[in-house]
Amino acid sequence: MTATVRVCRACDEVITDPADAVVVAHELSNSGPGWDVWAHREHAADVEVIDPDLLRIMTRIWVAKTAAQ
Repeated sequence: MTATVRVCRACDEVITDPADAVVVAHELSNSGPGWDVWAHREHAADVEVIDPDLLRIMTRIWVAKTAAQ
């Protein structure tokens, strides 16, 4: 059996204490269920999770609103 290795998204270090690990996001996969994004409890607020589709859609909305004014 293999042990799950969790890496902090903020500092790129292995999270050795399971109690210190928190899930900050879930990334989808094209061919499966995807995976959880982990961070140390103290780094959880530092992780920037940007959905590229949401950013693209919101940018188009903001541009359309600005052009309409």
